[in-house]
Amino acid sequence: MPVVLYGCENWSLTLREERRLRVFENRVLRRVFGPKRDQVTGELRKLHNELSDLYPLLNIVWMVKSRRMRWARHVARMEEGRGVHRVMVGKPEGSRPLGRPRRRWEDNIKTDLQEVGGGFGDWVELAWDRDRWRALVSMVMNFRVP
Repeated sequence: MPVVLYGCENWSLTLREERRLRVFENRVLRRVFGPKRDQVTGELRKLHNELSDLYPLLNIVWMVKSRRMRWARHVARMEEGRGVHRVMVGKPEGSRPLGRPRRRWEDNIKTDLQEVGGGFGDWVELAWDRDRWRALVSMVMNFRVP
């Protein structure tokens, strides 16, 4: 897990990338747990729906989201002149290319907060309230996806 999630705090994931991460995680879990012997026929078969029962921990996408939210609090509390704050929250100058705008890191933070029910108001102001932000991060960490 540490190798896969290295630097995930700065990732700006699309839905396709999230799906690919889940597929990778399931493939690794199938390899770790190995095939299962069928009770009726006695044949070996791959694990599919039983993976969540064997490995009940948080899935990889929610680990990325919780780490990204923890890092967002640090970025929100940084001085505006610091390079990390300017890159993550700043607005670039100039014209954008044609087509759909690319998904930004800040957009991911806003959608993560909306998913757990904390998407009210500005996320930077919310990050200054330490108790509420910790509660939101723990909600993301404990959130289960069926």
